[in-house]
Amino acid sequence: MEKSYDVIVVGAGHAGIEASLAASRMGCSTLMFVLKKDSIAQLSCNPAIGGVGKGQLVKEIDALGGEMAKAADASGIHFRLLNASKGAAVHSSRAQVDRMLYKDYMIKILSNQSSLTIKEATVSSLLVEGNSVRGVFLEDGETIYSKTVILCPGTFLNGLIHVGLKHYSGGRIGEPASISLEQNLKQLGLKLLRFKTGTCARLDRNSIDFSQLTAQPSDNPPQPFSFSTKEITNKLVSCYITYTNENTHQIIRNNLDKSPLYTGIIKATGVRYCPSIEDKVVKFSDKVRHQIFLEPEGLSTERIYPNGLSTSLPEEVQLQMIHSVKGLEQARVIEFGYGIEHSVVDPTQLFPTLETKLIRNLFLAGQINGTTGYEEAAAQGLIAGINAALKVQSRAPFILDRATAYIGVLIDDLVTKGTNEPYRMFTSRVEYRLLLRENNADIRLRKLGYELGLISQQQLKETQQKKLVLKETINKLRHTMISASEELNQRLISYGTSPIRNKTSLEQLLKRPQIDWRLISQLPNVHLTIPENIARELEIEVKYEGFVKRQLKEVERFRNIEKIRLSPDLDYRKVCGLSKEIQEKLMQVKPLTLGQASRISGVTPAAISILMIYLRKLEPQKNTE
Repeated sequence: MEKSYDVIVVGAGHAGIEASLAASRMGCSTLMFVLKKDSIAQLSCNPAIGGVGKGQLVKEIDALGGEMAKAADASGIHFRLLNASKGAAVHSSRAQVDRMLYKDYMIKILSNQSSLTIKEATVSSLLVEGNSVRGVFLEDGETIYSKTVILCPGTFLNGLIHVGLKHYSGGRIGEPASISLEQNLKQLGLKLLRFKTGTCARLDRNSIDFSQLTAQPSDNPPQPFSFSTKEITNKLVSCYITYTNENTHQIIRNNLDKSPLYTGIIKATGVRYCPSIEDKVVKFSDKVRHQIFLEPEGLSTERIYPNGLSTSLPEEVQLQMIHSVKGLEQARVIEFGYGIEHSVVDPTQLFPTLETKLIRNLFLAGQINGTTGYEEAAAQGLIAGINAALKVQSRAPFILDRATAYIGVLIDDLVTKGTNEPYRMFTSRVEYRLLLRENNADIRLRKLGYELGLISQQQLKETQQKKLVLKETINKLRHTMISASEELNQRLISYGTSPIRNKTSLEQLLKRPQIDWRLISQLPNVHLTIPENIARELEIEVKYEGFVKRQLKEVERFRNIEKIRLSPDLDYRKVCGLSKEIQEKLMQVKPLTLGQASRISGVTPAAISILMIYLRKLEPQKNTE
C-alpha cells in the first residue's frame, strides 16, 4: 500500500512543532520529518522565549491552543516583564529557558501526540502534479504521499555558514543544508531571496568574573506565559550585564578585512534589528559601548550566551574581542559564533492562510517566509497547521486580521507587503496594540481555538468565567461610592495623589495614574477582593477606557473595508482606470479583501475607489447569474 498522510510537515523547529501539533490535534494523520530526533526544538540562537512584541505572539499561540508558552513555563529559569514602566499596550513578557528542559518537554509532547508520526529522513523535493502538491520525495528514493505539505526548513535552505573568510555548507553547526529542496522550489517557479542571520559564541560560566558585573534578577514571583500554568516551579537565576568598550571596538575595526560582512563574501541581507557586533561598531560609531547580556543556557550546563556579541569574525578575533570585555578577560569559549546565509521564499507568493498561490495544498511557515525569531516561526507554524487541516477537512480557512491579533499583523505584513530584510515583530507594527494586549489574548482568541478543536471546553469555561468576573468587578467599582474623610484623604496623599471632597466611585479613583488595584483594596472601609488573575486586566480596562473606546471605533472602520471580499481569481487587467503598475501588483499579491489591497505598497486610495466602483458593477451580474 502507498504510504499516505493528510499532512506532511518538513522540519521540527518551532514552526514545524506547532504545525504538526495543530494538524494532528485537529484529527489529521500527520507525518513530521526531521534530520535527527535529538535536534527537535533546538534553540539555535539564544535560550530565550518572548521579548518586545514577541511575548504577545507567544500568549496568542497559547490562547489558540499552541504549545510554545507551556514549554517556556516548564523550562523557564528567568522571567521578566519588559516595558513595565511604560503603557500597558507595550508590556511584553520574556523568559530565559533551560535549553535541554525546553527540548525534552517538546519531544515528550510530540512523542505522545496521537495521529502524529515522527520520521528521520531528508526530503529532497516535492511531488507536484498539475499545480497541486501530492507528497514528497526522500533522499533515499522513497515517495510518501499526502493531501497537504507544510515546509518549515528554518535556515536549512541552501544554508551557508561563515566564520571569518572560511565558509561551508550547513543548515546549522554540525547539520547539513537542504540544497536539493531549494533547487526544487526554484524549478517549481517560486521566487527566492537570500537572507543572513548569526549567533554568538558560547562561554564557560566558570571562567567569567561575575563580581565585576551587574546582576539582573528574575521577576519574583514570575508571570507565566501560558493561561493554563498555575505557577513556575523551576529555580530562578540571574542574568548579568556587561558592556563593550573602545578597546573592543578597535579590535573589531582592525579586523574588518577578515569579516565576511565587510569583504563582500556575505551578500545576503542581515537582521537590521539584531545586528552583529561588527555592524553595531561600524554603523553606530558614535556609541562608546554596547550592552551585553550574559544569559545562562540552563541549570545543568556551564554554557553562557553573551547576547549582543553575534558575530561572523574569525575565531582568533572573536577571542580577542571577548577578552577585551569587562568580566570576560579570562573567558573560555566553548563554541564560536558564526553567520549563516540561507534562502527564503518571497512571502507575497502566499495567501494569508500561508498556502502558496502557485502550488495548491503547499504551505510555508517560519524563516522560509523571511522572518527571524522563534516566536514568529511558531505563530506561522500554528496557522499553517490549522489551515492545512481545514483544507483536508474541506472547512473554511482560518485568517486572523490586524485588529484581532499580533499574529494577524505578522502574516498580513508578510503576504501583503513582503519583506526585503529578515522580519521581526514589534509592538510598533501593530495599529491596535492597546486592544491586542498580552493579558487579554485568552479573552480575544480562546473561543476561536475552541471552535478549531485546539482548546478544551474546560479552558473555554475558565476564560468565560474570567470575562464574567472582570465585568462584574468593574461594575462593582463603578457603583461603589466612597465618601471623603480625614483618614481616606491622608491615605490618598500618602499614595501621591490628591484628596477628594465629594463622594467618588472606586472606578474614578482607580483611573488615577498613582493608584493601582492593590492600593484600592487597601483604602479604609473598602471591602473588595480582586482576583489575582483579573487584576492587571481590570486596571488596564479602567485606566484606559477612553483610549480603548477610541480604538474600537477605529477597528469598526477598519472592519468595514475588510468585509469587502476579493476573489483570488479576479483579473485586475480588466479593471479600467487602474495603472499597469497597480494592476501588476494586485495580480501578484491576489488580495482577499479590499482592506488587504489598500495595504499593498503603491496601491493608491484612488485605485481602491476604482475597485469599489468595479465591484458594485459586478454585483448585479452575480445576482443575474
